[in-house]
Amino acid sequence: MEVVYFAGGCLWGVQAFIKILPGVKFTEAGRANGTSHTLEGDYDRYAECVKTEFDPAVVTIRELTGYLFEIIDPYSLNKQGQDVGEKYRTGVYSDNPEHLKEAKAFLSERNDYDLIVVEVLPLTNYVRSAEEHQDRLARCPNDYCHIPEELLSRYK
Repeated sequence: MEVVYFAGGCLWGVQAFIKILPGVKFTEAGRANGTSHTLEGDYDRYAECVKTEFDPAVVTIRELTGYLFEIIDPYSLNKQGQDVGEKYRTGVYSDNPEHLKEAKAFLSERNDYDLIVVEVLPLTNYVRSAEEHQDRLARCPNDYCHIPEELLSRYK
């Protein structure tokens, strides 16, 4: 198994979508690349993300990045749906340089590459989100989500 971290706006919908993808074995809501190692304190520049454990024999980083593009607006900086702010930026983060290489290759092969604002960066810090955010849409299906229901259930 391998691990990558995807940011796609509010993590509730991103986690609900990613967890049903082929080859994904585990997901966890969290915060990527902030400066703090706790959930306490002021905003520390983190991006809401989903820790994604996957089987690379079933699904590749390029494929996973392609799935992410189904649920985000890759041209929108720090905003997805009604969620606005730096913590809602989009990105692919990993401590595996090969993951970053593959994600960058996916982006560079697109005709709209110059318009894309999705970060592809090394993971420098990860903090698991509070329990109330784990699998939030499964527990609270009427909460706001920027991802349309038809996309959330596409791969069920």
